[in-house]
Amino acid sequence: MIDDDKRAAALAAVAEVRPGMLLGLGTGSTAAFAIERIGVLVREGLDIRAVVTSRWSEAAALAAGIPVVDFAGIAAVDLTIDGADEIDQGLVAIKGAGGAMLREKIVAAASRRMIVIADASKRVERIGRARLPVEILPFARAFVATRLAALGAAAAIRGDFRTDQGNLIFDCKFSEMPDPVRLAAAISAIPGVLGHGLFLDEVDCAYIGDGGRVIRLDR
Repeated sequence: MIDDDKRAAALAAVAEVRPGMLLGLGTGSTAAFAIERIGVLVREGLDIRAVVTSRWSEAAALAAGIPVVDFAGIAAVDLTIDGADEIDQGLVAIKGAGGAMLREKIVAAASRRMIVIADASKRVERIGRARLPVEILPFARAFVATRLAALGAAAAIRGDFRTDQGNLIFDCKFSEMPDPVRLAAAISAIPGVLGHGLFLDEVDCAYIGDGGRVIRLDR
């Protein structure tokens, strides 16, 4: 089952946690398994602290008994564990189905090491099948929509959803994504775009649960 594969990947990643670490905790159903396991280890005496990537992950961490500190005062994180919507063999990923990709990317950039955990359905030959989330300032909604369309995106506002920062998300479908680096730069250059779900070089390692085994991919 998919949940079994998610849990197996999460357990493999958590095995890299060491006492004294400052952890970054991701958002979503797969990250939830990692948070649950870390909570067990904390209750057994593991001395770690964590920063969180969303209000959801903060609530999950606190409920698990994990000490949470404010990222605003943090310059570097030892290890971040997070999920992905897609990830390829080169560890390029699309993230943001949970709407937290802006904070997730900031925490990932601050991390000495980032691990993605996923089930096998998220592993792809080339990213681009999943919709690419783009966080935008509400003030710039129509303008950004026009610019995204010019880049080839079929962009749809994510209903009544608001990010933890109070912003909107466009979920963008591209017919193809041959050059993620160039696309990421073009999207980032649009005034009013605050972040996007293309993770180009942030991921150092991935654990993929696949039918009862765990596959490790390293950069």
